[in-house]
Amino acid sequence: MVTLRLLGTGTSQGVPVIGCDCETCRSTDPRDKRLRVAAHFRSRNTSVVVDAGPDFRQQMLTNQINWLDALLITHEHNDHVAGLDDLRPFCFRQRAEIPVFALPRVVAQLKKRFEYAFAENPYPGVPRLSLQTIQVGEPFRIGELEFLPIPVLHGKLEMVGFRCGNYAYLTDVKTLPQEAYAMLKGLDKLVISALQPGPHHSHLNLEEALEEIRRINPKEAYLTHLSHLFPPAAELESQLPNGVRLGVDGGLV
Repeated sequence: MVTLRLLGTGTSQGVPVIGCDCETCRSTDPRDKRLRVAAHFRSRNTSVVVDAGPDFRQQMLTNQINWLDALLITHEHNDHVAGLDDLRPFCFRQRAEIPVFALPRVVAQLKKRFEYAFAENPYPGVPRLSLQTIQVGEPFRIGELEFLPIPVLHGKLEMVGFRCGNYAYLTDVKTLPQEAYAMLKGLDKLVISALQPGPHHSHLNLEEALEEIRRINPKEAYLTHLSHLFPPAAELESQLPNGVRLGVDGGLV
């Protein structure tokens, strides 16, 4: 059995935003406290996290994730990779390299941005990472779990989401190439990003996200990568159609 837990459901700034006094940022509802986006796929014997942003350490501690078989990276933006160094405790505890799966372009970026971790003679204590390249549409297996990289366009940036069984996780979406829809047929649960109420050049807004949900037609859908430009969760959730829910930090989908 596969479970999918949302570790963070906020934008690159998180919610609340530093210094903001809007109604959503001032909300005391726990559903309005959103760390940067990340997710955790788990089966009985396999634990895989998607993305390691600035809140990675906090997310691991809060959700009691004590073992990691692999990290999947959707793309190279800072809110998805800035926490890569915090894989060190897993390396130390497991006494092994942690596999990190990403597109070839993203692997090259990680080698550049975290050069110290991949030096020929690294100093003691750096994260020990095994970078693995993936390709859109080519499934790969980690322990008990099989993942299919789904093509996603974040503005003009080519990146990936992931399907695992009848779950799919798509963040930072603006458009989906035609071939993605065939890969997303028959879903039980879809997680998809919806940045804000109004238009954005590189992200789906709420109306666009709901249209994608109607087209993909999962049994249930959850919204993630939500900004403080939305009203507080209680109000926003009441506006959603049947079968669509707000993702919340720490929540199972």
